Amino acid sequence: MASHGPSNDRAAGGGSEATTGRGSFNTIKPDPKHSWTYSTKLAISFALTAVMTAAIFVMVLAVVWESQFKAYTRSNMQSLAQSAADTLAIGYDTAGGWTPGVIANASSFSVSSPDVGLQVLDADGNIIYDDTLGMSRHGDSGVTTTGTSTVPTASESVVTASVVDSEGEMVGTVRLWAFGSDALLTSSDAKFRASSYSAIAAAAAIAVVLAVIIGYFVSRSLTKPIQRITRTASQIRNGDLTARTGVRGTDEIGQLGETFDDMATSLEKDLKLEHRLTSDVAHELRTPLMAILATVEAMQDGVLPADDEHLETLASETRRLSRLVDAMLKLSRLENGTTELKVERTDVVYLVKSLVSSQHQLFHEKGLHLRFKDDTAHGECQADVDPDLIREAVVNLMSNAMRYTDEDGWVVVSVGSDHSDAIISVRDTGIGIAKEDIPQTFSRFWRSDVSRERVSGGLGVGLSITKEIVDRHNGTISVDSELGKGTTFTIRVPLNRGRRNLKQALQEKQQEK
Repeated sequence: MASHGPSNDRAAGGGSEATTGRGSFNTIKPDPKHSWTYSTKLAISFALTAVMTAAIFVMVLAVVWESQFKAYTRSNMQSLAQSAADTLAIGYDTAGGWTPGVIANASSFSVSSPDVGLQVLDADGNIIYDDTLGMSRHGDSGVTTTGTSTVPTASESVVTASVVDSEGEMVGTVRLWAFGSDALLTSSDAKFRASSYSAIAAAAAIAVVLAVIIGYFVSRSLTKPIQRITRTASQIRNGDLTARTGVRGTDEIGQLGETFDDMATSLEKDLKLEHRLTSDVAHELRTPLMAILATVEAMQDGVLPADDEHLETLASETRRLSRLVDAMLKLSRLENGTTELKVERTDVVYLVKSLVSSQHQLFHEKGLHLRFKDDTAHGECQADVDPDLIREAVVNLMSNAMRYTDEDGWVVVSVGSDHSDAIISVRDTGIGIAKEDIPQTFSRFWRSDVSRERVSGGLGVGLSITKEIVDRHNGTISVDSELGKGTTFTIRVPLNRGRRNLKQALQEKQQEK
């Protein structure tokens, strides 16, 4: 029985798409309906934070402030009881006992604090005054009372103070409590506590409202640039590559906006380059192909003889096509990083000098003067480079100089160095490059209007390849030119390969993956 390949692959490899050959693609999901926006969520978060803060504050207040407040009211009540005991002690010493006049002094405390109960006991614990019930004293032996006392039975609801005579003996006790409260709170204290909690509740409500308002405006300020980025991304997705967010700033969102715009600019540039590359390649390939086709058709129709001259024309155009394709492949491999960089310690002076010597006869046949110039201090310049690629880069610059320099002109190739870089320059006395065209010098197939008027035979990718070679060496290449006076190309590559930039490190890391 035949086995089912996808099922076996799924069992062996966990059902991965790589093993089964399956793939999928989903378009971007539209905005979900009936969902809270980020602004709403942020405003609610602010409100919940305010509510939690108020709740925590109320709980802390109920535990800490409430106990402190009760301790404060108890202390006040204790002070009042002690004051009453001291006053009664003075009267007791003056009268020599608990006389009606002394006991009458206790009523003054009851009148001054109508919501506070007062009870006075003698040394034996007998009640001699209680403002919660009616009573009268007859002589020195007893007290007649009417009614029922409302003294609280819990010890925490009552404060006491001893009445001590001048000899230091306790002759009685004063007891105080608050009417209608088990926490020794007078009516004014209770009102103060209630008003405090009301004020706290009002402050919490105001804080929640303010938090919602602040959260709304803060969320708007945060989501507005995010919405702009989202809209811009949607415009780019729909084909508008010129759309930009315009978001700027030093914070994370500002940096996101700037990075997004840079990415969009790079994407637009890459796509334009891709379109232009397609057009340029088609144009460059069409010319030799049309020449080949026209020659072949003419030979087939008998218009042209199939002799060596016309066959050489076909071979020449075919070789041109082959060189163009090879150059494009080389440029593509350099850009993709697939070309291996064979770095070795190389004397750049010797490398360039020998190259100039080998090219001298070719320049002489073109009626040009070629000279090498050593600008180093010791006649050598050791650098970590790929000699084959550096040689190719210099040859491209020399070929470019030869192609656009008139007869009897000069081309000077020089090598120098500073503390960190090897410097190679190729200077010519050719036609030059217009100022506005210089930024496009290293673009594929680009030629200035002046150079297009010349029959140069160039492929149009030599300078692009040179730039990629220099980039692979973590170096730089610059051009300085003036129409009618000549052009100078300058290559700078690090002497030591250890000086790597971040871009190169990231590219190599991606290649390893």
